[in-house]
Amino acid sequence: MHATLEQMTVWGLISEASLLVQGVMLVLLLASLSSWYLIVWRAGVLRRSERELNAVRQSLRATPDLARLDRALGEDAAFDAGGRLLFQNGYRSYAELRREPGIAPETVLEGVEHGLAVTLTEQEQRLEKGLPFLATVGSVSPYIGLFGTVWGIMNSFLGLSQVQQATLSTVAPGIAEALIATAIGLFAAIPAVIAYNRFAARTQSLMARYYAFANEVQGRLHRTLHTATPLAQAA
Repeated sequence: MHATLEQMTVWGLISEASLLVQGVMLVLLLASLSSWYLIVWRAGVLRRSERELNAVRQSLRATPDLARLDRALGEDAAFDAGGRLLFQNGYRSYAELRREPGIAPETVLEGVEHGLAVTLTEQEQRLEKGLPFLATVGSVSPYIGLFGTVWGIMNSFLGLSQVQQATLSTVAPGIAEALIATAIGLFAAIPAVIAYNRFAARTQSLMARYYAFANEVQGRLHRTLHTATPLAQAA
């Protein structure tokens, strides 16, 4: 039995809703909680990645000895994201190829470029993790809430056929409990859409900085290679 207008509360309307509408509300609530967890997690990942890239870039520019920088980054647990991996994969590809006798400088640089490209692809996948889920919650939640609303209103009108006189107190509780599903759907969708747009923009910006840093690493290795090659030939 529906509550009267004076007794209506949000929790009371939810508890009086049909099982299907309650199921829709539960799905939307779980989607909202999951998206908020993902929002907090992805914000922390992007913030740490940005700080880490700045630190590694400053270290690269301040350290003339790339081998020493490679050892320092390997020992420092603070450098645990894309900047460190870009430098280490590029430098270690360079060091491994340089140890091969008679290898051409162009082959060394091609190996470095390939190692950097693989790392960039991996970092892009890491930064975009979770974005499809936010996009799905943002686009689907309003329709799921609308489905619950339509179903609840339909049940309310079907219930009117069992009463002789339809009044506001008869119809209002059923419609109100149905509209709660739409409200929960919007509550789940709006933060997810805002977070998706924000994270997508930050990811694109950070990937542009990763590409610039990869070019900087490649440039340093290119200068190191062509500085060392004439010395080797002279020896």
